[in-house]
Amino acid sequence: MGRQSKKSRIYWRERGGTSRAYADVRDYADVGGGREALVAPGEKLATADETTAQVLLARRLEQLDAARRGRALHGETRQVSLADFAASHLVAKAESQKFTEHWLEVTEKCLDRAINFFGAERDLASITVADVRRWANRLLATPNGRKGTMSASSVRHHLSCFSNLYKRARAERVVPSGYDPVGDFDEKPSPRRGEAKWLELPDAALLLEAARTYRPAPGKGGWRPVPFAYEMIATFLLTGGRESEVLGLEVDDVSLDRGVVTFRPNKWRRLKTATYHRSVPLWPQLREALERYLAEHPPSRLLFPSYRTGEEAILTDFRKVLDAVAVRAGWKAGEIRSKMFRHTYCAARLQTVDQGAPVSTYTVAREMGHGGEAMVRKVFGHLGQVRHRAEAVEYRVEQHAAKLGARLEALRGVGFGTTIGTTA
Repeated sequence: MGRQSKKSRIYWRERGGTSRAYADVRDYADVGGGREALVAPGEKLATADETTAQVLLARRLEQLDAARRGRALHGETRQVSLADFAASHLVAKAESQKFTEHWLEVTEKCLDRAINFFGAERDLASITVADVRRWANRLLATPNGRKGTMSASSVRHHLSCFSNLYKRARAERVVPSGYDPVGDFDEKPSPRRGEAKWLELPDAALLLEAARTYRPAPGKGGWRPVPFAYEMIATFLLTGGRESEVLGLEVDDVSLDRGVVTFRPNKWRRLKTATYHRSVPLWPQLREALERYLAEHPPSRLLFPSYRTGEEAILTDFRKVLDAVAVRAGWKAGEIRSKMFRHTYCAARLQTVDQGAPVSTYTVAREMGHGGEAMVRKVFGHLGQVRHRAEAVEYRVEQHAAKLGARLEALRGVGFGTTIGTTA
């Protein structure tokens, strides 16, 4: 062992010509203590700074003391590493058969990020609120692959996954009762609040026409373009379904006979509450699109499948094709996202009539999968500049030609020999 002060637990080792700090906490072996490198969060090697080493040691002793007090108070003697418990947690989730493969994959990625930050061998009972705060800050600075960093919503999702792991840990008495460093963390990042983005009827019509006339070419390396951009975007705009709901639709969920699209749980994705299970009208414009699509490109089971590994799988990311369609219609890449379509449907549906009278807000709320009208009134019920009363939700460019003007002409100029407003 390297040099060590008589009054300090810190000792130093030469590594690559640099003295690095280690701690001797073997007297805490019952709660995971030993000879440990003092590594600052985000670093891979033990610190070379004496002040930083003192801070890290104090923090580690605080964790070990807390773990020992909790175990003594509740009779806990079991010690489980973060990586081991995360693995068993995911197995238990899978065995419950309450969660889809996609949900499990997303949860595993979140927990992998936690393991990479805290350490695979980290004792669950040693993670503190301060540790969770540092992890949240690290996530907020993590690149998202789109020239930005992780959003507050994504960080909150990571924290939720981690909190759920601690819920199981408490139930299995791996940590003391009431031990919840995520729940006790009251500074969780919050997304900016404001009116959600949505599309006015003419804008939605232009986007849908751009999708209808979109003809993608095969990409490099045998990449297969999405062949159903128009039908998929039309389904979003004409049902108001959430992204997971639309991408999880099966062919049998579209009933041409009864004229409805049904959102229900299946092997591809679950529905969060009972109100999510619902049927919405198969509006004429959507019927036209899906009838032709099912006749010309019949999928095996999923309505909009992804064939990533040779087996049918749910589509998880269609931002590239959405960007390609949006750019054709005059938007910038990244400006149009699927959540806007749900808001657009609600705004358009509120302008329709039902047997000659304005449609009931409750009817719209049920079609949106809400148990009451509050969400429609407060969040989704946007009032735009265009008033277009109709018996059906529809987005047809010929109805808004005067409003679209040069934008429509520009789309005609980049078309592929199709006529705007037709059903080619």
